[in-house]
Amino acid sequence: MISSTRLSKEISQIDFAKKLKISVAHLCDIEKGRKTVSPERAVKFAKILGLSEKQFIRVALQDELNKAGLNRFQVMIEAA
Repeated sequence: MISSTRLSKEISQIDFAKKLKISVAHLCDIEKGRKTVSPERAVKFAKILGLSEKQFIRVALQDELNKAGLNRFQVMIEAA
C-alpha cells in the first residue's frame, strides 16, 4: 500500500521517506516486503498522508498474518 501510494503520487523514495520521517532504506524494505508496518506506525503514516487510518491498519495487520503464513485469514476492521 505504501508503494502504491507513493507511485500514484509520483513521489521519489527520497521525498516520500522524508515525508514519512523514515530512512530511504526503511521505506525500501517496507515496499519490498522485507519489513512490515506496525498498526501504530500505520496510523501515523495514514495521518501524514491524509488517508484512511482504518485501511492502513487493515493492511498492516494483514501483512503480519501473511508473513506468519496465515494468509488463509482475512483481516476486517470496524471502528468502535
